[in-house]
Amino acid sequence: MPSVLIIGSEAVPFAKTGGLADVLGALPSALARLGWDATLVMPRYRDVDAGALAARFPVSVGGYTRDVGFYEAPLGDGARAILVDCPDLYHREAIYGVAGADYPDSPRRFAVLVRAALEWAARGGGAPSVVHAHDWQAGLAPVYLKKLYASHPTLAGVPTVFTIHNLAYQGLFETDWLPRLDLGWDELGIDRLEFWNRISLLKGGIVDSSVITTVSRTYAKEIQTPEFGFGFDGILRQRSADIAGILNGIDTRTWNPAADAYLPVPFDVQHLEGKAAAKRAVLAQYGLPTDAATLARPLVGMISRMVVQKGLDLIEAVSDQLPALDATFVILGTGNARYQDMWVGLAAQHPDRIGVNVGFDEGLAHLIEAGADMFLMPSKFEPCGLNQMYSLRYGTVPLVRAVGGLADTVRDYSPGDAASTGFVFTDYTADAFRATLRRALDVFRVPDRWRALQVEGMRQDNSWDHSAREYVTIYGRAIDRASGLGARG
Repeated sequence: MPSVLIIGSEAVPFAKTGGLADVLGALPSALARLGWDATLVMPRYRDVDAGALAARFPVSVGGYTRDVGFYEAPLGDGARAILVDCPDLYHREAIYGVAGADYPDSPRRFAVLVRAALEWAARGGGAPSVVHAHDWQAGLAPVYLKKLYASHPTLAGVPTVFTIHNLAYQGLFETDWLPRLDLGWDELGIDRLEFWNRISLLKGGIVDSSVITTVSRTYAKEIQTPEFGFGFDGILRQRSADIAGILNGIDTRTWNPAADAYLPVPFDVQHLEGKAAAKRAVLAQYGLPTDAATLARPLVGMISRMVVQKGLDLIEAVSDQLPALDATFVILGTGNARYQDMWVGLAAQHPDRIGVNVGFDEGLAHLIEAGADMFLMPSKFEPCGLNQMYSLRYGTVPLVRAVGGLADTVRDYSPGDAASTGFVFTDYTADAFRATLRRALDVFRVPDRWRALQVEGMRQDNSWDHSAREYVTIYGRAIDRASGLGARG
């Protein structure tokens, strides 16, 4: 049976700060359903009590040595997680840092994770067929396999796949970390880890992996351009032939309107009546009117971090016009105080049209996806995005900007185009966003066309099973390359 060792910093149900956790929580099980022996390795953070102790042994990085516990927990369908327990490094207030800054010893924290994962695999009696590392926190996995394990009796020659979930996070640290990571000063070469007189653990993953993936086809192209490359576009263009885009999937068991415990009435593509009950419940949750006129009006939902990346500056630019539109808005999320205050102020001025919840609530997120008529994602950049896929599955029509995974999953409405699933704009301007929102509101008033958009969206297959099959193909390419067989399709 082929095997994959997956290394990452967070995964549902153990720890989550963003979409990476959803990916690493679902991908191992999807791979297991395809016949792979899938093991995820991640830290055992302070509040995680899952797993049974399976082993304990010393792990060393740059003279730092600790006795590390390895806790095994099932992930479903035969996949498993190995949780690396090192209290010095992982039993902290937050996963990555506080006050918006990484912990000062972040390089050590994640170097130990990588070494622990590789040592665990080496002691297992057989090498994994491939190592799959995610984001800068696991960027040293390809580096260590190339530099420290090149002649290892078990791990020598193991191919690596490195996935970039968001190029904006690059793992940049001072160069004096090199010896503390068991790496030589030759890593400061421009073709190695050096990036503007610092080292980048993300760059290490890029330059030493067998194959690079990112989380949508469009984002794989975008990151090779100056606009979206965050200074890495030249580095990535050098490896253009080795880059592939694979959309993240969604957990279609958790996100299933026909069996969603958070909804008042289940529904599916043949029976959309349940959306009306969810819409009424959302309005009630936000203290908005539930009279016939409000129920007939389109409900526009948004669940997002309130930051510029998510298009909040575009919304701010048209915020004074939103209350005049024939629509109701419900917002869920946290972020920049400026945008939080904007939404809170609008809700206070227009309590019959705008509802805001500053925070996050999983049940309310499900209810918004089900009860909203349309969903806003006017992102400045979006490597993949999950909410637009949740929206499609729940018959909620997305309005998105044509970037990253949004461009790959939402097809712009055109009269007569049966494959249309939403509304898409290209220019990152307030005028383009406003015009597209007005266009969507106009189409909402034509029930047959709106129902066609809902139905087509609900028929899309954005499951992890689909995405996992593409990863298996990439694993095969990496394995063949390591075997000297060249790339295969």
